[in-house]
Formats: sequence, structure tokens, C-alpha cells
Amino acid sequence: MKGLDVVDGALLDALTLEARASQRRRKNRNLHQSELEPCNRLLNAVEPDSYIPPHRHLDPNKDETFAVLRGRFGVAVFDEEGKVSGTAVLAANGECMAVTIPHGTWHTLVSLEPGSVFLEAKGGPYAALRAEERAPWAPGEGALEAPAYLERLRRLFG
Repeated sequence: MKGLDVVDGALLDALTLEARASQRRRKNRNLHQSELEPCNRLLNAVEPDSYIPPHRHLDPNKDETFAVLRGRFGVAVFDEEGKVSGTAVLAANGECMAVTIPHGTWHTLVSLEPGSVFLEAKGGPYAALRAEERAPWAPGEGALEAPAYLERLRRLFG
């Protein structure tokens, strides 16, 4: 629609194709005009073989909200030692479709179906993760241990 940023099936399809072609097997599309905006809103297409390392956001303005638009995701939260302290399955049109992760909470998402896409919203401006926001007890993205760790995470969700 003229004057509106519309999220429709065609946009989700295009973003999913970009994710599948990406080495990281995920792709985001910003809905905000500038990373300096006070609210960052973006679409994330994530394929099941994409590994999002557990992390946290220490800034008190960085609570994150995830709402599933297509497919299914598993969300895991962890204690300080890396033990899973909670899980949820988010599904488009499912019993649970969205979750808010409070700042300071160790967390990750696992795509459970091909073509899965979620809408993310969190306070801006954008800031890359700092070392103390990356889980020291989990393999980093691209590490040799990452695929096995992702498989262990996937098993949390059946």
C-alpha cells in the first residue's frame, strides 16, 4: 500500500530465498530506516541449520520481542553457567506466537522448520554484541563444535 511498509507473503518468500542462499543460512531485513532509531524493527528469516550462538543484551533498553510470522522456532534461556533454565516453542498461528526476552537474559533461537521468519523489535540504536554479551560456555558461530551444539539445542524442542 502506498505510504506503508507492508509485510506480506511475497516479502517473506524473498527473504527466505536470501536466507537459503546465505552462508549463515539466515537473513534479516530492517523495517526501520536507520540503526540509530530508538526502536529497531526487523524481519529475520532463519533456516534450521543456522546457528545463533547464545547471547544476552546487557543494556537495560534492549529487551527483545520476537513474534513468529511463518514457521516455528524454539527459544531457550540459560543460567549463568549455561544450563537451560527455560524453553518455549513459538509457531505462527500456534498456541505461543511471541515472547519477550528481558535484557541480561542468556538466550538463543533455533529454527524448527524451513522457511521460518520472525519479527524482532528492540530498543535502538543498534549495537553489536560485546565480548561480555557472548556466552563463554557455548561455541561461537563457525566453530567446529557449533553443529553438534545446535543439534543438542534442537533436541530440546522434540
